[in-house]
Amino acid sequence: MNRYHTINTYFKPVFLAVFAALMITGCKDAAKKENGSTMTNQKVTQADWGEFDGKKVYLYTLTNKNGVEVKITNYGGIITSWLTPDKNGKLGNIVLGFDSLSGYQAPPPYFGAIIGRYGNRIGKGTFTIDTNTYTLAKNNGENHLHGGNKGFDKVVWDAVPGDSTATLSLSYLSKDGEEGYPGNLKVTVLYTLTDEDELVIDYSAETDKATVVNLTSHSYFNLTADVSNTILGHTLQVNAAHYTPVDAGLIPTGELKDVKGTPFDFLTAHTIGERIAALDGGYDHNFVLSRTGAEIEKVATLADSVSGRQLEVYTTEPGMQFYSGNFLDGKLKTPEGKAINKHAALCLETQHYPDSPNKPNFPSTLLKPGEKYHTVTKYKASVH
Repeated sequence: MNRYHTINTYFKPVFLAVFAALMITGCKDAAKKENGSTMTNQKVTQADWGEFDGKKVYLYTLTNKNGVEVKITNYGGIITSWLTPDKNGKLGNIVLGFDSLSGYQAPPPYFGAIIGRYGNRIGKGTFTIDTNTYTLAKNNGENHLHGGNKGFDKVVWDAVPGDSTATLSLSYLSKDGEEGYPGNLKVTVLYTLTDEDELVIDYSAETDKATVVNLTSHSYFNLTADVSNTILGHTLQVNAAHYTPVDAGLIPTGELKDVKGTPFDFLTAHTIGERIAALDGGYDHNFVLSRTGAEIEKVATLADSVSGRQLEVYTTEPGMQFYSGNFLDGKLKTPEGKAINKHAALCLETQHYPDSPNKPNFPSTLLKPGEKYHTVTKYKASVH
């Protein structure tokens, strides 16, 4: 904190004291800027991370009192790493990511990114609002996926770190017609790392024209913190009595199917590998969360016996996409040079259901002028 003083010749001792304090502060500032990083407060640092579309890209590090650390870049709002302790107190990175901006320039599978305007798929890349039909990019076979060719994961967000808290606020204006979507959409995503080792993601949006919105975070988790271990040994419990069956293009049929007697029954904890062979490729399905009516509530628990780590998912959303990393093929490498193979990590993406704009019986994703889109998801890391 800067202080300004009036100094005259009668206050030489005060001047000397202030000068000494400034020298100490200067030394601290030099330390804070080591490796190009600047401390914005005791819990957030900012480092230069390159440039994209003529805009500066930064990497922010959020740290809590326990030494848990989350790194987020304003390019795509990407969570690049999340260091949490295992049962022996050893810190490890539980999410997939790269250590440079260039790693995200090639088409990666959305590692850690904010997904929008519409997370997940829209069938045949089209939807209708009132009498207006909108056509989107077909970037996933004949369907639209994760906002199109240049979704929110591929833009530079305006970033404001917290003044005294481990928070980072990101904002972006998605202009009318961007990727085919109607309306100027103002989006804000607030990341908060709590001292309870929770990563809270708060999404807000407003529009000046009726549009559809479905924002989510696309982190890939491996609680062992080592992609040499698959996630097939992780146990998962999901509060979902139904799921949405899909066609060959992974578009929901519109049916809400009971999970009982199927590989989708995670009402009690099961290892992911226990029944995955019964599915073509693995899990990539939306679970219809059995909510009790609370604004935000726990909907899933992921655990790993090897590391002792556990991840609880809390959300206000009606659905969650469980994706078991089926399309990871070893071509991508971790910063340590390890191949990221099939089932090396999984996603638990809180959301509204896929293709909701074309399924009247699904919870609506329509946002109108004067309304506010607001959802909250919390991931809580712990040791069990």
